[in-house]
Amino acid sequence: MIFKIVGTGLISISAITALVACGNNEEEAVVSEENPIQVVATIAQIGEPLEEIGGDLVEVETVMGPGVDPHVYEPSQSDIQLLQNADVIFYNGLHLEAQMSDVFNNIDVNAIAVGESISTGDLLEDEEEAGMDDPHIWFDVRLWQQALDTAVEQLKEMAPNQADLLEENKQAYFEELEELYTYSTETFSKIPSEQRILVTAHDAFQYFGQMNDIEVIGLQGLSTEAEVGISDIQSTIETIVDKEVSAVFIESSVNDSSIQAVIEGAAGSGLEVELGGTLYSDAMGDEGTEEGTYIGMYRYNVDTIYHALTDSEEDTQ
Repeated sequence: MIFKIVGTGLISISAITALVACGNNEEEAVVSEENPIQVVATIAQIGEPLEEIGGDLVEVETVMGPGVDPHVYEPSQSDIQLLQNADVIFYNGLHLEAQMSDVFNNIDVNAIAVGESISTGDLLEDEEEAGMDDPHIWFDVRLWQQALDTAVEQLKEMAPNQADLLEENKQAYFEELEELYTYSTETFSKIPSEQRILVTAHDAFQYFGQMNDIEVIGLQGLSTEAEVGISDIQSTIETIVDKEVSAVFIESSVNDSSIQAVIEGAAGSGLEVELGGTLYSDAMGDEGTEEGTYIGMYRYNVDTIYHALTDSEEDTQ
């Protein structure tokens, strides 16, 4: 997969309209290895699994690469051109890519919000803002299967001659996701319930916590656009001191200053709290690494949290 990290120049809606007016109306050819579907995904959590499932039948490019925060990412002119050249666009939705909504509304390419295909009854609500759903659904492995299934069904519609192969590949990948689900839940079941407290820079891990029976505390809200106040830091310090939390975590796509303030504040209250490591939340790892895959990223997070909360180096296998 090619991580497309584009320039910083922004583009106006009028310019978007001008670009999308240049759409391609040529008749579509039959999908094959020689003529793959051109897929653009906003985040790697969508793009990398679709590359695994689609194989040579798809060519996937991802707009946001490692370390990029999708909550605040603003599209550039290069982004618009990339999206316009796609056969289909898959994005998370649920306001994750909030700064790209105008692009999706104006572009002349089918753009599908895979996260919004999930039943509202399965979505977690923002505790601070009524009516807002938590967009970080990839942290519940089984919900993410539903989202990916929506994308694969679209690919099958675009390549009916390859539908059976795509379905076969999807089922094989979903078997790996079921193994990941078991690995994660069984790993955390080894931790005493009073130690299962995950403190992170922003509130991205609620689905993770629900799936793995872990209490999650995020300093920022669901979006990193929210400011971290002194009261947020102080209340977090009081909680971890009261519950004797042993470790807290930073995130690869979020500034670590607030977490460092919590560690210092806890020390001032007499509790030594370790930095448990860096977790992948809104972005995955570098391409070509295990953490650059959805399954590898998830397992890395599980292992990092487990070792930090148990102060153990034992194998989690």
